[in-house]
Amino acid sequence: MTPDRPGEIVRDGSEAPREDEEIALNRLLETEPGSVLLHIRKADCRVRAGDDDLACYFYRRGLQLAGDRPLAQDEAAEVRRAELALAEVAGRAHARREARLTERGLPPQQWSPRLRQSLEFAAGRRKLYFQDPTSYHYPGLPQIQFYDPGQFDWVPAIEAATAAMREELIGLLAEGTGGFRPFIQSEVVPLGASKTLLNNRDWSILALCEQGWLEPETIRRCPRTWDTLLRHAPLPRIAGWGPSAVFSLLKAGAHIGAHTGMHNTRLLCHLPLIVPPGCRFRVGNEVREWQVGKLLIFDDTMEHEAWNDSEEDRVVLIFDIWRPELSEEEKRELTLLFSD
Repeated sequence: MTPDRPGEIVRDGSEAPREDEEIALNRLLETEPGSVLLHIRKADCRVRAGDDDLACYFYRRGLQLAGDRPLAQDEAAEVRRAELALAEVAGRAHARREARLTERGLPPQQWSPRLRQSLEFAAGRRKLYFQDPTSYHYPGLPQIQFYDPGQFDWVPAIEAATAAMREELIGLLAEGTGGFRPFIQSEVVPLGASKTLLNNRDWSILALCEQGWLEPETIRRCPRTWDTLLRHAPLPRIAGWGPSAVFSLLKAGAHIGAHTGMHNTRLLCHLPLIVPPGCRFRVGNEVREWQVGKLLIFDDTMEHEAWNDSEEDRVVLIFDIWRPELSEEEKRELTLLFSD
């Protein structure tokens, strides 16, 4: 008697021949490499064989294939089971790696940041995110979500001017937010962002400079803010393209959905100026809270989103800078390319 499904117990109480089953599955996978169910059942076989690493591979491949198309009812049920099985198997594999390293004199508290991240990726506790610019991709740049502000020598001067910038901002807000405009005004919504933000003042900006075009009235009213950026930040000065420097207001209770930026030749900087408790910002798989006067520097071509879970508005100063990995010659070439 044969089992109803590979790996099941047959009705007379005996176990199906596992080795023959896996050989048969291998042959079927050669002819049906896109089968979700065959990959999941191959993973089940590897679990029974004690090969958790290969089981993780086949579960993940099956789930990846499942994400590419609509699923039949039986496939959907198996996908849900495979998700739970993968979490269990990956957890066991992670525990074994941790135990092995601890036995060899390297317990978790001594792991380097990159080793820790690599093990979290292997265990499925972190998702891999990559640059995904919506307009222009420049090759060979590192996939870094948040940069360490300590690696930039101009950061202390910007952060030291926080109080002066905040004072100018408060002066603007004292007259209301009528000068702020919705961040998304065209019909082209940032990739992944909710269309509910279109012409929605929940996320609005007041520009000092936008795509290289100055806003003289804002600069006149915020001279220390603009002067600090000009004197210290490595702004990309490209006619009709950059820099951009704006006050970004996120209303109480608002959420900016996950999206990606247009060009990976720049980084974005957030200088938090008014930040009530309960404001969060995610880039890739890292979530941070804004802190007044502490710069966040990140790659906006990696998926990111923001929340204001407080009952007050949040305002940060956003400006863009050249990526530090670009040579002076590359910056010159890109300036010639992008200039109007």
